Amino acid sequence: MFNGFYPRYELAGRIQHTKLDTGIGNIPSARMSRIEDNTSPDFKTVFSGLIENFNTELNAPDNLLKDVMSGSKNVDIHDVMTAMAKSEIAVNVATQITGKVIQAYDRITQIQV
Repeated sequence: MFNGFYPRYELAGRIQHTKLDTGIGNIPSARMSRIEDNTSPDFKTVFSGLIENFNTELNAPDNLLKDVMSGSKNVDIHDVMTAMAKSEIAVNVATQITGKVIQAYDRITQIQV
């Protein structure tokens, strides 16, 4: 460029790879390989985990509100409002999941063998 000086850029090292790349470097690819995974938990385990998380999300605003009412300095009213919003979302998701499971059950029972 300037009087025979060419800057040396290590472009390959400066490229930031995303998770959607096809395994370049040590980054695993985020593209789906196989849907069947033998190590995945069964339906009962997944569903019971969702129910346990639902119960904790549902009880969190009450526990935080009790802490605020007792005068704890570690909990702010904004934390209570955030927990209430999270529990509302959890209830909406649980309602949607329940409706989808019931619809799937109805469709399965309508299959004629």
